[in-house]
Amino acid sequence: MAPDPNAIGAFVFDAYGTLFDVASAARGCTEALGAQTAARLTSLWRDKQLQYSWLRAVQGRHADFWQVTGEALDFALDALELAQNGLRERLMQLYLRLDPYREVPAVLERLRAAGHTTAILSNGSPAMLAAALDHAGLRAQFDHVLSVEEVGVFKPHPRVYRLACDRLGLQAGAILFVSSNGWDAWAASAFGMRALWCNRSGSAAERLPGTPEAQIRTLGELPMPAAGGAAEPGR
Repeated sequence: MAPDPNAIGAFVFDAYGTLFDVASAARGCTEALGAQTAARLTSLWRDKQLQYSWLRAVQGRHADFWQVTGEALDFALDALELAQNGLRERLMQLYLRLDPYREVPAVLERLRAAGHTTAILSNGSPAMLAAALDHAGLRAQFDHVLSVEEVGVFKPHPRVYRLACDRLGLQAGAILFVSSNGWDAWAASAFGMRALWCNRSGSAAERLPGTPEAQIRTLGELPMPAAGGAAEPGR
């Protein structure tokens, strides 16, 4: 059952894959790569980006997400034998200007109009998040933009979810955390947050501690307050 939005103290969103389409970077180079190669690059780049963040967290060897993103891209370009001049720099710059998913602006506008507190909790560095928000014109839609750089470790370390509680001044159970990454939603739930999984890719459920309260396919299905304060599904 989807949570009642009027019982939530704050809506906290993951950024990459949830608000911003990580595939849009390689898609911006389709004319150079071809559609099939761009899709393969996106998948490998994202997989390595996440793997490197988890491995650095386990090893206690933190580097900011910009460095990790570049190292993951280097691996993907090498693995796919892509060596075009200027391609790496172009892709990295496109990563700073990722497209928001189509429904995101309207969903955030409705939450803000209803008076809800909104925040981002992301692996992204402050500079990366600022660039993405400025490009999408969404900065004004958030009360807080929280980066793991404040705690020096990547998700799913519990310190990351604690950061949101501390900065928002809320208990974990008063926060609805929304992520398209199943492992992230499960970890937030295990921490004690109310978690909602935006399962954009139709993935199977994780076998990890925690259980999200509900699953949606896009943020357009996020429970929204209706006129007068009642809740209804978002459109």
